[in-house]
Amino acid sequence: MSSTNAARRAALAASQSVGEVDAIVVADLNNLRYLTGFTGSNGAVLVWTGPSRDGDRISTDGRYLTQVAEQSHDLTAVIARDCSSELLRTIAERCPGARVAIEGHVVTVAAYARLTELAAELGLHVASVEDAVEKLRIAKDADEVELITSACAIGDAALAALVERGAIAAGRTERQVARDLEWAMYEYGADAVAFETIVAAGAWSAVPHHRPTDTVLEVGDLVKIDFGAVAGGYHSDMTRTFVLGEVESWQREIYDVVAAAQRAGRDALAVGADLASIDAAARTVIADAGYGEYYVHGLGHGVGLEIHEAPGIGAAASGTLPDGATVTVEPGIYLPGRGGVRIEDTLVVTDTGATSLTTTSRSLTAL
Repeated sequence: MSSTNAARRAALAASQSVGEVDAIVVADLNNLRYLTGFTGSNGAVLVWTGPSRDGDRISTDGRYLTQVAEQSHDLTAVIARDCSSELLRTIAERCPGARVAIEGHVVTVAAYARLTELAAELGLHVASVEDAVEKLRIAKDADEVELITSACAIGDAALAALVERGAIAAGRTERQVARDLEWAMYEYGADAVAFETIVAAGAWSAVPHHRPTDTVLEVGDLVKIDFGAVAGGYHSDMTRTFVLGEVESWQREIYDVVAAAQRAGRDALAVGADLASIDAAARTVIADAGYGEYYVHGLGHGVGLEIHEAPGIGAAASGTLPDGATVTVEPGIYLPGRGGVRIEDTLVVTDTGATSLTTTSRSLTAL
């Protein structure tokens, strides 16, 4: 991966998002991993953006001497506890008076003030840069897609195992189902769970991000399950909604509307597609069915090193989808006091179309 990481750093150096600076210091841990392969809990990377690209540096503290040598062997390591400050000193030694970009959206106000003060003492000029690495991360390469696909497969297998053994059933609690599903993901090879699993039964299924409680599942409930796995640092995200027992007509109605909206959203995914228009394709289906006021969130988001990352797909979104974007499509209808339905898949968008990486059936399933 060292050649891939080096290419990513070169892409960052050439990015218009960085602006006219001589170097950028990246300290966000996900961005650091993307650019260097390093997975420790403290670190920063110095990327030169000038005519000479030689001399990028990674900094971390003494706990990670062995790890940084293994994971970022193409970079010289600068060992220090305050990584960003030490890299500013490195810049000042090599390039007096340099213009340096710092991730202003990542550091705290206090940290930015401290780094700016240090830079002034060193004769450097600091500028804030936002989302420069995040914009590069939108388009996934083949290795990233493979890891996200693995995470999706783990989620699919774990949910299938719970359904097969009857673990989603009346008499069990939301919390029990959630913990069983999380453990099943570990059993199928997950490094971690992508986020706290949502299991929402009955009226709670109308709460988009309900946290599992000791609420007991009952016959007749809609049961909404939103979950994901992590494989090699990359996340998956999927939602399926079940019915316990016989399906009532109102449940089938809103399920069919959401399924149609989700299909419209999936069909709208294409390289170059306008993000707001993708949202509109799904939202219009729900609005035309008379449920527009009960669809209360955006259509989807990027998935990768973070469970929620760029691009956001919503009514107010701007921009278009690039080749390699990996995103969710997850419309829902939420009827307060009654129940709700959400159907969500993780998909990769290429110039040949959109492919769902989550494969569990989207058909309404009665358990």
